[in-house]
Amino acid sequence: MTAVVDSRTISFGVRFPPCVPASEVAAAVELSERKGFDVAWIADSQLLWRDVFATMALAAAHTERIGLATAVTNFVTRFPSVVASAINTVHELAPGRVLLGVGTGDSSVKPLSVRPSKLTELRASIEQLRTLLGDEFHDYDGRRSKLRDPVGQVPVHLAASGPRTLGMAGELADGVLTLAGVSPETLAGTRDAVIAGARRAGRSFSDVAFTVGAFCRVTDDIERDAAILKPICLHIASIGGQDFLRLAGIELPPPPSVPDVYPDMVHAEDWDLAITHAGKYVTDEMAVKFSQAFCLFGTVDEILGRIRRAIEIGATGFYLRHVGNYTLPYELIETFGDEVLPRAREVGAEGAR
Repeated sequence: MTAVVDSRTISFGVRFPPCVPASEVAAAVELSERKGFDVAWIADSQLLWRDVFATMALAAAHTERIGLATAVTNFVTRFPSVVASAINTVHELAPGRVLLGVGTGDSSVKPLSVRPSKLTELRASIEQLRTLLGDEFHDYDGRRSKLRDPVGQVPVHLAASGPRTLGMAGELADGVLTLAGVSPETLAGTRDAVIAGARRAGRSFSDVAFTVGAFCRVTDDIERDAAILKPICLHIASIGGQDFLRLAGIELPPPPSVPDVYPDMVHAEDWDLAITHAGKYVTDEMAVKFSQAFCLFGTVDEILGRIRRAIEIGATGFYLRHVGNYTLPYELIETFGDEVLPRAREVGAEGAR
């Protein structure tokens, strides 16, 4: 399973929201393994989906090769000791195939009105996790405790978009999962922030797997299909990503909140409703520009061109997302697996040399 732990190998992974019974998710992961994907990234948000670790465990029992990753869990709704026990259990079922994606919280904490992790807390939690998985004692306010029967360390990948989090990923993580799409300008800035963090810790950029997240769809009609991205584009504007959007020629001021869309614009249960509301601010032209600059939307050749550019900038892996949180990515698995992945392997092999 070098695709998960070796930053020199180009990996291709798919995001799975566990929105249906775990047995159905496991079947979809098994299909992605047959199609040749390297990693199944399984999302974690306790109110939106089934439990990520239970789903990973069942997927482990139904697969033999594919990597299994959290996308991503957190240390707010789950104590570090709980995460250590959970990932250790999955690692025991699928040795060498497991990685832990972690972040500050996002959709796990916001519905509870709980604040996300501060970076100092996130750093301390990762250190505690590694202590426990390393069969060592951790000091809990004067009481020393340890995890019984740890299998061993698992790679820790940090979801990051801002420079401080990216820098911390460079300092201490085994990998970074970027959420800023495939724009060359954005990727270059993201890479440089990771490099700066790695240098502060006496590490090299090659020590950090650099996984690029992007929404993906094989299509020969961008004008028709890009509209589905409007809620995502609006969300970026709502969290202060104007400079990010401006790279694609999109001028979009911060929008007002949209309480009609539950639970939020990115995780909307009714995506058509989200598109309707987002369409009040995001034009069709903006959606097309967004799809072309930041997503893997387009023909096979267009997608391969963006993959090639991302690898040239430093990408060692791709985290492919379909648009939707309550359906499984069957179309993405089939179309990308059949039409793009065989040729993307050639591109990846060229970039890795």
